[in-house]
Amino acid sequence: MSELAVQRIFFGVLLLLVTAAFLWLIQGFLQPIFWAVALGILVYPLHLQLLQRLKGQETLAAAASVVVVVIVIVIPVIGIGTAVTTEALALRESLRDDNIGLARVELELRRRAPQLLVLMESVGIDPARLQAQLSSSAVEISQFIASRALSIGQDTLRIGLYFFLMLYLLFFFMRDGQRMLDTAVRVLPLGDDRERQLFARFAEVSRATIKGTLIVGVVQGTIGGITFSLLGIGAPVLWGVVMALLSIVPAVGPALVWVPAAIVLLFNGQVAAGLILIAVGVLVIGLADNVLRPILVGRDTRMPDYLILLSTLGGLAAFGLAGVVIGPIIAAFFLTVWAMAAEAFFQSPDDPGAG
Repeated sequence: MSELAVQRIFFGVLLLLVTAAFLWLIQGFLQPIFWAVALGILVYPLHLQLLQRLKGQETLAAAASVVVVVIVIVIPVIGIGTAVTTEALALRESLRDDNIGLARVELELRRRAPQLLVLMESVGIDPARLQAQLSSSAVEISQFIASRALSIGQDTLRIGLYFFLMLYLLFFFMRDGQRMLDTAVRVLPLGDDRERQLFARFAEVSRATIKGTLIVGVVQGTIGGITFSLLGIGAPVLWGVVMALLSIVPAVGPALVWVPAAIVLLFNGQVAAGLILIAVGVLVIGLADNVLRPILVGRDTRMPDYLILLSTLGGLAAFGLAGVVIGPIIAAFFLTVWAMAAEAFFQSPDDPGAG
């Protein structure tokens, strides 16, 4: 073995060890790094517009982009989180005092739909104890919210550090992102065309997934919350946020909230309100998902709906909330790399489509 080969092997091993050591060093900060990259990809088109308006002043344009993120995303999220906490605690009291009429729902079920009662009992739901069970669940939920609020209060320093780190990295990704990308393309040994294709797919899928998930969730949650408020259903902000979060699960997510609410309204004698809620849920909330999601996610990612669903659910199970984006990215990389492999290794040189 030549001296040059030995040097290359040693350097390759050293490179892997140093890279592994660096990843181990920053493993506790991977979440803020990931969200900084994701937000950077999402707002990069806006950053380019600001850069043009500011006549190429990269630092000022990056700072303006970060300010936009804080105003448009961060501040509203903090306000909504405060309102959700307040309404969750009030909902616990309503369930405890049966202000939503669960006892009346049970009586109406016994009178009008005894078959449904039999079905509920067959799956282990006792209508006579439903109120007590819900009240107990509400107490547990309120205790969970209180404990989370306490932990957040006690962990303010770490959360503040992560938040500052995310915005700090977002600023540099905005300002130096193109140079970082060019450096990565120059260093990685996959071939410049393949590397740029992979980076482009990463950006496309990240932007489409975040944009689609965010817009669909905001639309469905806002419509659901406004409808709940107009119909006099308690805690509309809380239920709107829950529907927005459940919108991650296509088609059926928000229905897990508005369908039980409509049933309670119907059996409480509020037939018009129940029918209105059902109509809004089916024709507006459901239609928003069926229309917006394929346009915002499927078209830009160029992946079938079933693969988006499977990768999203798998990402949630593996990575938590960040998996909503990571899952589809992995699926897109899977398809892209296999397409590259098919072109590079499995296509016959005599094939007219080769190359």
